[in-house]
Amino acid sequence: MLNLKYGHQCVTGNFRENNEDACVVDESGRFFIVADGMGGQAAGEKASELATDIVPRKLDQLIDFSADVGAELVKKIDEAVGEANSEILALSEVDPSYHNMGTTIVFIVVSGGNFYVGGIGDSRVYRLRDGQLTQMTTDHSLTRALVEAGTISEEEAATHRYRNVLYRYLGSKEGGTGTESKEHAPQSGDRYLICSDGVTDGIDDPEIQAVLAANDEPQQCAEAMVTAALDGGSKDNVTSVIVYVE
Repeated sequence: MLNLKYGHQCVTGNFRENNEDACVVDESGRFFIVADGMGGQAAGEKASELATDIVPRKLDQLIDFSADVGAELVKKIDEAVGEANSEILALSEVDPSYHNMGTTIVFIVVSGGNFYVGGIGDSRVYRLRDGQLTQMTTDHSLTRALVEAGTISEEEAATHRYRNVLYRYLGSKEGGTGTESKEHAPQSGDRYLICSDGVTDGIDDPEIQAVLAANDEPQQCAEAMVTAALDGGSKDNVTSVIVYVE
């Protein structure tokens, strides 16, 4: 039986008037979700709110968390996220105030003793294991696509003018094409960060690793991560969900 400890913090930050981020920490430790809305104030907030309302509800309906594993489970996760994508698309088409709204989504789903990590957009999941920090998700941004095509370097990507432009997100036709969820066997001592790009806007990977390593209580770690991002100059809403495997 996995013993998980977790904490979270979601703040508006120093530069925005409203918070377009949202997160869900399931009380039973079955799933952890971060969504980062876009499309302007009410629209971005509505998109992330829909994602963090619909996806948990669908996961609850579809998944037997004690038994479902593998490709069948990934299919159910994709169905839950696809439902949110359809709802966001539909509302953006019928209500002019929500036109062009969208949101990222990133998550860990815990089922059958394993972690399923995936997402759509550029929110991220990181894992610290044995002193090694690994980004577990792939950004669906134009700069990431350019890096993978060999057109620009990692260094150029960090300051590229298209670094915040997404080609896949919830609220787009591409948002319903799957979450690229991967199965991972958690190990005792693993520490996970699920975050919006407000974190990575303020601190880089070595700083993320240092905060994860320095804090033994997950709630304290979640708050320290947000503080570090704000101190580092993040101009966005900032959300940090922390999961420790014991």
